[in-house]
Amino acid sequence: MRIIDTDKWSEIIDTLFRHKLRTSLTALGVGWGIFMLVLLLGAGKGLQNGVEHNFRDDAVNSLWLYGGQTSIAYKGMPVGRQIQFKNEDYDALGDINGIEYKTGRFYLRGDYIIRYKNKSSSYSTRSVHPDHQYLENTIMDIGRFINQTDLDQNRKVVIIGKLVAEELFDEFKENPNFPIGKWIIMGDVSFQVVGIFSDSGSEREMQSIYLPITTAQLAFNGQGKINQLMMTVGNASIEESNIIAKNIQNDFAARHKFSPDDDRAVRVRNNVEEFAKFQSLFLFIRGFVWIVSLMTILAGIIGVSNIMLIIVKERTKEIGVRKALGATPYSIVSLIVSEAIVITSVAGFFGLTLGVAAIMGMKILVGGGGDNSFFRNPEVDLYVVLVAIGLLVFSGALAGFFPAYKAAKIAPIVALRAD
Repeated sequence: MRIIDTDKWSEIIDTLFRHKLRTSLTALGVGWGIFMLVLLLGAGKGLQNGVEHNFRDDAVNSLWLYGGQTSIAYKGMPVGRQIQFKNEDYDALGDINGIEYKTGRFYLRGDYIIRYKNKSSSYSTRSVHPDHQYLENTIMDIGRFINQTDLDQNRKVVIIGKLVAEELFDEFKENPNFPIGKWIIMGDVSFQVVGIFSDSGSEREMQSIYLPITTAQLAFNGQGKINQLMMTVGNASIEESNIIAKNIQNDFAARHKFSPDDDRAVRVRNNVEEFAKFQSLFLFIRGFVWIVSLMTILAGIIGVSNIMLIIVKERTKEIGVRKALGATPYSIVSLIVSEAIVITSVAGFFGLTLGVAAIMGMKILVGGGGDNSFFRNPEVDLYVVLVAIGLLVFSGALAGFFPAYKAAKIAPIVALRAD
């Protein structure tokens, strides 16, 4: 018994090549459906990767507060009054329920020149509280982050980014621990390096320097000022995070004497809500992609079904002859079904190949995407596409089975008389 019926497969291939136009148009419909599925899934994933990349550096369950200007007259206070955060505002956050980690930021004006021996360069400096490590997802590679003792004693210590260490310390590459304990000069003030960090964000993040906020306020004439407040809210939902934000605004309104309804006095960025919006957008995009792709594949399946109906009708007399010569219904059905499987399988493979090639071309074109790119690293789950191709092949087999089965049941004499 032959494992592979070469005669049958030779006949199938011959039939397909004798009807090149019909075969090509049928395969085009199927291949186009798979191509569009791969392309749309890859593009959707690229968009999702881009947005998630921009969120990777910051805690997505965070609230960011900025002081603004009053826009509503309140208790004799004029409109346009600037709200300036102070250390007392940071302390007051401890009385708000739902806050997990909290930090303030005091911005130094401009980038300070940082010097170590004969090396110097300009870097972004951030004066913060210890919890800032969790707000920025800072990864400590060597040493430690700022702690409460640094704040209480106004210690002149700094935590430097990995790229800062590479640029200032020639010995860093051979001895990563070398910068720890060394003193660098910021402006006219000396600070001791106590930690080196990396960051899941952009390289720019690793070109930053952190120092205790209380030290910066004293050394650089901060006078207890805070420019920004940041906090995480644990696993709070959107509604719960909005309640926490409102409670903070009410508390600040009472202490800074502005209307609780004045949203411009204290501006709040709710990252919980922002991230949820993007997640909803991704869900909509995925649903839209699948609907468009499945409709395209369905059109291909319908095309295969119509072609198989035409093929069976054209070959009705041939089927009658085969039956008259002793062919079994199984052999007739398997011949027609095999043709449908060949068309859908080959077309699906080429559609997949072209789709993957298009995704690779798109990836080369956009590269990894910039630090703030909303489209990066388009990719597609091949498992999903292979399942789609399997479904398409199965549907194609069904499309050929029913008309073939119906024709195989016709008596030979009737089949021979068919027009």
